[in-house]
Amino acid sequence: MRRREFVGMLGGLVLASSSRAGTAHDKLPRIGVLDAQAETDSVVQAGDVGFGERLNELGWVAGSNIHIEYRWGAGNIDRVRLFAKELIQLNPDVLVAITTPATAALQAETHTIPIVFAQVSDPVGSGFVNSLAHPGGNITGFINIEASLSGKWLELMHEIAPQVSRVGFLFNPQTAPYARYYLDAFRAAGSALTIEPVEASFHNAAELEAVTAKLGREGGAGLMVMPDTSTGIFIQTIISLADRYRLPAIYAFSAYATLGGLLSYGIDFTDTLRGAATYVDRILRGAKPNELPVQLPTKFELIINLKTAKTLGLSVSPHLLAIADKVIE
Repeated sequence: MRRREFVGMLGGLVLASSSRAGTAHDKLPRIGVLDAQAETDSVVQAGDVGFGERLNELGWVAGSNIHIEYRWGAGNIDRVRLFAKELIQLNPDVLVAITTPATAALQAETHTIPIVFAQVSDPVGSGFVNSLAHPGGNITGFINIEASLSGKWLELMHEIAPQVSRVGFLFNPQTAPYARYYLDAFRAAGSALTIEPVEASFHNAAELEAVTAKLGREGGAGLMVMPDTSTGIFIQTIISLADRYRLPAIYAFSAYATLGGLLSYGIDFTDTLRGAATYVDRILRGAKPNELPVQLPTKFELIINLKTAKTLGLSVSPHLLAIADKVIE
């Protein structure tokens, strides 16, 4: 089934083309959505559907009383910036930015059009808002994961793979300029658990394989896959490399364990997009972004893939099995 047919069926969305200039359709309130991730990603697709469904619940139906324009950057920063300019030229009533690169690209283009972000890690440190309680400008939205979760990820690594003494923190500096936000907390937690944190950065597929292979060769290593547009783009490759080099790996998003990752602890991407739709509704009804505080995640899921654990020769403790929200066998 084609992508747009899929979204239309599940969310009631009709993704209209910007070519309908001069028609009554152009008089509808317009939402521009910029996502730095790939349109073909199943997690992204589920989030888009959730966004549309929530808008429908709030009384907004694309093609009926709103017009929605989607753009996906597929991890290419230049493409994300180009699409940001394109969306601004459409003069939308509100913009939705999914991921930090998308938010940065839209912020560079406008300080007046309301922007609601989702999947952003450090909006204050990134310069998007003045504070969480008082955003102060034309931008507000939803944080995906707090830095303090770095400690939780390492605790989970220590419990599921106690032999691990070094953990590579995997990210792309180009798409995750906020990496320090997590790394500082990661290092502090590592010290307490006598686990050595290793900065495992990459820019492309070749570097990704090289840094993963290096960790695998050195032994006693694990992998922490940071929330990052690039790690999302390469997620299947990362899962495959972790399996090849026998690296226990922890993932930040719940969907990744279902794709074959060992263990994930984090948020449901779709819930965040539903929240963003709620803020879009409030803005379309007259609210200002600086009146809407940045929201922190409230729901986290622990998912364990027992099949992957068995492949890695790991024994999952009864404690982990008891606290897991989902166990994949």
